[in-house]
Amino acid sequence: MNVTIRPGKANGSVMAPPSKSVAHRLLICAGLAEGTSRIRGLAYNEDILATIDCLRALGASCTVDGDTVTIMGTDLRKAMPAQALCCRESGSTLRFLIPLALLCGQNVSFTGTEKLLSRPLGVYEQLCREKNYGFSLGDRHLQVKGNLTGGTFQIPGNISSQFITGLLFALPLTMQDSRIQITTPVESRSYIDLTLQALKAFGVSAFWQDNTTLFIPGSQRYMAGDMTVEGDYSGAAFYGAMNALGSNVAVQGLREDSLQGDKVYTKHIQSLSVGTPEIDISDCPDLGPVLFAVAAAKNGGVFTGTGRLKMKESDRAEAMSRELAAFGVKVAVEENTVTVIPVDFHAPDRVLQGHNDHRIVMSLAVLLMLTGGQIEGAQAVRKSFPDFFEKLKQLGVAVYESKK
Repeated sequence: MNVTIRPGKANGSVMAPPSKSVAHRLLICAGLAEGTSRIRGLAYNEDILATIDCLRALGASCTVDGDTVTIMGTDLRKAMPAQALCCRESGSTLRFLIPLALLCGQNVSFTGTEKLLSRPLGVYEQLCREKNYGFSLGDRHLQVKGNLTGGTFQIPGNISSQFITGLLFALPLTMQDSRIQITTPVESRSYIDLTLQALKAFGVSAFWQDNTTLFIPGSQRYMAGDMTVEGDYSGAAFYGAMNALGSNVAVQGLREDSLQGDKVYTKHIQSLSVGTPEIDISDCPDLGPVLFAVAAAKNGGVFTGTGRLKMKESDRAEAMSRELAAFGVKVAVEENTVTVIPVDFHAPDRVLQGHNDHRIVMSLAVLLMLTGGQIEGAQAVRKSFPDFFEKLKQLGVAVYESKK
């Protein structure tokens, strides 16, 4: 799908989309709980649909009614999945569920796009090798087999926190107590804290024993609950960027006491609006593309902690570098640093590419509200924010969609 956007400002009020990060966690906890749970306030983007499908494949009953899913949990230690778990392109779904699949002692297959299965899984591969579990990875297929037990697990802190979250879901169901020792400085700690919050909501205990060690008691049970997904700060950041560039959008539905790391978007966008700051995004990597976009239209900026951006749906630093060049913006991409220099910001001199990445598409859309232009591959927003362009239209932005 191609999207053409005319220059204009967004005005009005909008509800923040539901947090995809929180939704994944609540759905999985409900799928592990004894009894019936209800998860309310969901949006059915591609990633959330993948998690729901996989929970069904593992034996949980999931009934969708409006924005609510009613889930009757399952005992994964007795699961015998007869079909592959289709993760589509959701890295969270895949990484969260691999340790759970290792609980049942059966062959469990995962499928997904070639891009998804090419994203790093080395932490789990090494774990399976050390414990003599099965781990077979192909272009679009992964099969694992194990009988996960508790104990001590050493995980680097400079890789995706999704690996840690996956273990946090599974280890309470083992007989033994466990520790996860994080061997390098922890990045994206806020996402780990979101997991601990979700576990607590379903009656499961896991906590920081010190700054680098998580303790997880064994022989626990997930208890059913009735939960509502909070608003998403990473989605709200796009409206914050629009406001910094002249729009006036009030975003509702965000918890002031949220643990989401992307809550810092307001501070970072403000600093980009008044100067040329250096910003560490190691704890909020999903904000990278939209912050680069604001820097391009404002005063530039230096961003550190960017190394993990290459492991997302696209190589986000390189993708934004290529697309911002069409606006006359220079972007220097180094191993763990991105520098944005708005040399001669102007309307793009070509059709922009979405790089099959929802956050790239939405970040470019924010800039096109200043200049006008077209994005090819705009359907990537379905991954996290399927009604993004409809929301823009409701806010008065001229958006025209067409098939390629």
